[in-house]
Amino acid sequence: MQIDAAVVDEEGGAFEIESVDLEEPQANEVRVRIVGAGVCHTDLIVRDQLYPTPLPAVLGHEGSGIVESVGDTVTSVEPGDRVVLSFDYDEDCPSCHAGQPAYCEDFFAHNFGGARPEDGTSPLSRNGETVSGRFFGQSSFATHAIATERNVVPVEDDVPLELLGPLGCGIQTGAGAVINSLEPKTGSSIAIFGAGSVGLSAVMAADIEGCTDIISVELKDNRRELAADLGATETVDPTAVDDTIEHIRELTGGGVDYALETTGVPEVVEQTIDSLTQRGTAGIVGAPALGTEASFDVNDLILHGRSITGIVEGDSNPKQFIPDLVELYRQGKFPFDELVTYYEFDEIEEAVEDSEDGRTIKPVLRVSEP
Repeated sequence: MQIDAAVVDEEGGAFEIESVDLEEPQANEVRVRIVGAGVCHTDLIVRDQLYPTPLPAVLGHEGSGIVESVGDTVTSVEPGDRVVLSFDYDEDCPSCHAGQPAYCEDFFAHNFGGARPEDGTSPLSRNGETVSGRFFGQSSFATHAIATERNVVPVEDDVPLELLGPLGCGIQTGAGAVINSLEPKTGSSIAIFGAGSVGLSAVMAADIEGCTDIISVELKDNRRELAADLGATETVDPTAVDDTIEHIRELTGGGVDYALETTGVPEVVEQTIDSLTQRGTAGIVGAPALGTEASFDVNDLILHGRSITGIVEGDSNPKQFIPDLVELYRQGKFPFDELVTYYEFDEIEEAVEDSEDGRTIKPVLRVSEP
């Protein structure tokens, strides 16, 4: 079938909406009519080829929509089901068998390869030319997407479907980094570096987990204000203090128990580690260009008993964690809708610009009616 999709043709190029051809779903695949699609930092670094998904490509990996058709072997969803699309994985490697699909040994091929890992084909083409599809198992910057049974998560019909796409990546990454990865103790302290959608999701999660000192470190005024509204007990503008780390130590009496880095900036990674108290743990989720390095004093790590952990997708199993986040939202404990600004599908370039300029925290494209 012919669909409309936002195609990136060249490194740093625009998202141009045009007609492309979409194949019918294969045996384990699902065709979804996209209702909403979040714009994520990862879409933009792939557009800029910091991660090398082949171009031309249809990106988008925070989709939500309605199942239209399913392949012969699909049993967990059927046409008419409302679903959130998340990352893909192979189900067969040791990490997947251990219930940790975010650490699938074939994660890169399933999410950045631009093709089906099983046979190297893409479900998308344009005038006979292959277009990279199945980005994060979906390519949801389009009116329709081919996903797999693995990475579609059914959701109930009492929450707005167009809102839920960001749960598939950015929101679950921030919330999961706190709830699943760091697992802070009640009454503990945490510093969260960066207050984009990932960082603010982490702020809300830290509040849910009972942290009593929640410090949001962020350059932009509007994001610090929202962090305070969502549970941060202190906000820090790094340009307004002489030394960010010393300021955090003063606020907490020596440093934080937990710290989370969401910016992908090497200097901020180093600050995140330095902000820890004795036996503190730092989680790193920001995604810089491949090959980026940061440094730390080895003896500071050893003598203070500190730990550093890398975190992918919030250590989440989406089929379990996304429904949990929906329930927290339903109960009013996780108001991630406050991060969202809606745009029409043909306003994708405006949404991208507003995201890059910091005017919008989480743009969501309205692609079709729920």
